[in-house]
Amino acid sequence: MKRERSITGPLILALTTVLVVSWLAAIGLSFRVMQHEFDEIFDAAQQETTERLLAFILAELNEGTDRDPRNMAMFDAAARREYLTYQVRDASGKVVLHSNDAPAEPFDAPLSTGFHDTPTARIYTEMAADGSLFLQVADRFKNRNEAARESAVTLLIPLAALIPASIFAIWFVVGRALRPIEALRRDIGTKDSGNMVEVDGQNLPVELRPIARSVNLLLGRLRAALEAEREFTANSAHELRTPIAGALAQTQRLAEELPRGPTQDRVQQVEASLVNLSRLAEKLLQLSRAEAGIGGSSSPIDLRPVLDMVVTDFQRDSRTNGRLKYSAAPDAKLVRNADMDAFGIVTRNLIENALIHGDPDLPVNVSLESGGIIRVVNGGPPIREAEMAGLKKRFRRGKTTASGSGLGLAIADRIVSQMGGTLELRSPPAGEKAGFEAKMTLPA
Repeated sequence: MKRERSITGPLILALTTVLVVSWLAAIGLSFRVMQHEFDEIFDAAQQETTERLLAFILAELNEGTDRDPRNMAMFDAAARREYLTYQVRDASGKVVLHSNDAPAEPFDAPLSTGFHDTPTARIYTEMAADGSLFLQVADRFKNRNEAARESAVTLLIPLAALIPASIFAIWFVVGRALRPIEALRRDIGTKDSGNMVEVDGQNLPVELRPIARSVNLLLGRLRAALEAEREFTANSAHELRTPIAGALAQTQRLAEELPRGPTQDRVQQVEASLVNLSRLAEKLLQLSRAEAGIGGSSSPIDLRPVLDMVVTDFQRDSRTNGRLKYSAAPDAKLVRNADMDAFGIVTRNLIENALIHGDPDLPVNVSLESGGIIRVVNGGPPIREAEMAGLKKRFRRGKTTASGSGLGLAIADRIVSQMGGTLELRSPPAGEKAGFEAKMTLPA
C-alpha cells in the first residue's frame, strides 16, 4: 500500500537536520577556537610556572642545605597542580634534577629559552641568569586536548535536549501554520450539489487566497451546470406530464372501443409504455426537487401522520394485493426537522421499490421502531454485494425483470442525506437468508 505523503513530517525532519548540522558545525568551529585559546592560556601558565619554579630552585640550591632537591615535595606538588613535568639541566645538558614523573633522560628540546614541541609534549625552557642551569617544563598535549574535548562534549550535551525540544517546537509552529489549510479543506469538503456557497477567502493567508479563488471559480461553473441540469429536468418532466396524460387517456379510451383482438393487445402495450413514461416523468420531477435540497426544515414536524397516510394509500391500491403489512412500536415517535413532502417522497419510493422488485408472492413489511427507525423489508432472492453498492446511483437497477426507472433509491438517499439521516440497504436482512431491507434513520 502506497504511503501517504505528509507536509509536517519532511518539514520537521529537514528543519531539525539543519539545526543539528548547524549546531555541530558551530561546535567544530568553537573547538578550533577553544584549542587556540587554550594553547595561549596553557603557554602563558606554563611560562609563568617555569619562571617561578626556576627562581625557587635556584634559591634552594644557593642555600646549600643538605636536602636533596630530587625529593622536595613542594616542587612536585607545584608541577602536579599544572599537570607539568620538569627537568633541571646544567650547561652540558646533564639532568641534575627532575620531577618524579619525568624521565631521567633529557627532554628532546634544545637548551635555549622558548617553546619547543615534541611528538607528545610542549616544552618551555628557561635559563638561569648566569647560564649555568636550565629549567625545562613539559606540558603533555594529551592534557591540553583533553581540556578541549571536555569543552566540546559540554557543548554537545544541550543537543540531547535541543533535538526533541526543536522537534516539538517545529511541530507546534507548523501545526499552527497549517490550520488555515485544514480550515480550507473542511470548508471545501462541505460543498456538494446542495451547498455551492463560495469559499470565504478573506481570512485566509495571502498564499492560500489564489486557491480559494480557483475553488470559487470552479464552484461557480458547477453551480451553473447543476442549475441548468435541474431546470432541464424539471421543465422536461413538467412539460411531458400533460401530453403523456392526454395520450394515456386517449389510449385507454381506444382500448375500450376496440374489439378484442391483436389490435387491442398492441393498444394495451402502448398503454403500459405510457404508464411507465408517466412514472419516469414523475421520478424526474422528484429528482429535480431532491437536487434543489428540499429535505431539511427549520422547525420540528411530526412525520408519523405522513408515514401512516402513505402506507394507507398503498394498502388501498388494489394492485398491491394486500401484500403491504404495517406495524409501529407503541412508543415510536417521529418528530424531526424534515420537510413533510420530502419525507413523503422518500417513504413512497421505498415502499414502491419493495412492491415492484420484491417477490409478488411474499409480503412487504413496513415497521416504525423506537428511536424513529423505519424499515421496509421485502422478499426475494439475495442481492450480491457488488450490485448493492450501485443501487443508490441514478438509473442503476439490480438484476430484475420488473419495470422501473432506477431513480427511486437515488432520490430517497439524496433527500435522506439532506435531512441529516442515513439510508442503509441490506440483502439479506439481519437474521434472514433472503430478501431485501431498506433502513432509514433520521436524527432526533
